[in-house]
Amino acid sequence: MFTLWRGLRFSFRWFLGLAISLSIVIGVGALPQFSGRAIAAVLSHSEPLMEISVHLGNSTEELEFVPDHLEFIAGRRYKLVLDNPSSQKHYFTAKDFADAIWTQKVEAGNVEVKGAIHELELKPGAIAEWVFVPLKSGTYELHCSIAGHSEAGMRGVLTVAEQQPV
Repeated sequence: MFTLWRGLRFSFRWFLGLAISLSIVIGVGALPQFSGRAIAAVLSHSEPLMEISVHLGNSTEELEFVPDHLEFIAGRRYKLVLDNPSSQKHYFTAKDFADAIWTQKVEAGNVEVKGAIHELELKPGAIAEWVFVPLKSGTYELHCSIAGHSEAGMRGVLTVAEQQPV
């Protein structure tokens, strides 16, 4: 009986190990071709960091993103520096864009947030840094989700171009 139990336990561990290995191989194979390189570049920090600044509103209380059209290249690493110079809070909302990128981190104040981000709220005078790698090309809507802000002109476009072969 003891030998049978040991054999079953070994077989289960072997099967579990095989199942985990296969799911890793299948999962990695299903990723877009550039995402492995992009994430590897982020982890090794060998890819230069492209910094882009965006103002949410301005000191004269105009409801706008400056600039309101941003262009990225899939597979490159970016730091988006968001600041709110106005006296009211604003949102940087781009859900479809957020679903098409890999977020390394968001830093604001003395806090670093990791994981998926869909929108950022910036209170008056706030600054946040969003480090990410675009994975999927496309054109994405950007807007402030506070009632009336988007309608007053606080919207923009985020474009991700295909990564060029090396």
